[in-house]
Amino acid sequence: MNELFRYRGRSFTAEDIAGLRSLIAQNPGASRWRLSKLVCEAWDWRHDNGSLCDVLCRGLMLAMHRAGHIELPDRKRLPRSHPGQRRKPATDFLVDQNPLECEFSQLPALNIRQVRRTGEEALFAGLMEQHHYLGYTQPVGEHLKQMVFAGDRPIACLGWSSAPWHIGPRDRFIGWTPTVRRKNLNLIAYNTRFLILPWVKVKHLASHILGRSMRTISADWQKAYGHPIHYLESFVDTERFAGTCYKAANWLNLGKTTGRGIKDKKHIVSLSQKDVLGYPLSKDFRQKLCGGDSL
Repeated sequence: MNELFRYRGRSFTAEDIAGLRSLIAQNPGASRWRLSKLVCEAWDWRHDNGSLCDVLCRGLMLAMHRAGHIELPDRKRLPRSHPGQRRKPATDFLVDQNPLECEFSQLPALNIRQVRRTGEEALFAGLMEQHHYLGYTQPVGEHLKQMVFAGDRPIACLGWSSAPWHIGPRDRFIGWTPTVRRKNLNLIAYNTRFLILPWVKVKHLASHILGRSMRTISADWQKAYGHPIHYLESFVDTERFAGTCYKAANWLNLGKTTGRGIKDKKHIVSLSQKDVLGYPLSKDFRQKLCGGDSL
């Protein structure tokens, strides 16, 4: 294959780019949004749940436009703000903040709900913004948001998202080659946030919640995105936390991050190094993550 352009691990030939130019020329009045839909339909470029990969396609077309391979029409509307510049979520909600300190056996029945695209999503975002040390950041790509209730009272939040592109200890543990990783990365879920609300002090609660979430996350992902999850991962900043609940739930410590971040170009450690934790969801996880076309 005569590769002319590469975007997010996918190769594009001169023939692909010529096809894009032709499609743009055939639809002179189409917006960039509409063109991305047309390209995805022409290429049958879809997520596992059948929806078009139009957001990825718009990113691809913009990258090709900037590289001089294609000429996109002018924007018809201003783009949304960068996720890091979006308005902060509201935190002026009423939540019972009376201390909840008891034995685990004395808690009301626990219920874990997936709240993405529900009326409780704003509460999830506000609680994360107000009480998690990293605040709230809107995930990009596949993700789920879980809230934990004791009776009717919210007590915890968990955020799950698409996995980071390249993590050395994880990739070596799984046995991934770059090619297989590009193909199967979507079969991993990354625990980006785990918050027990600060007025809740119940021994063993965090590991219990994590364990219950782990047992349902693959089915929840299947329902939302049309494919399962076979492996979970997270990072623990050991300067702040001991990662006790992950240890209690039998997560594996695979090593440490480099501390350089995804935008590093000069190989300079500028971030705190974190423990890389992983949890296979089945004994044959390597076969499922490395099996290529047999998945």
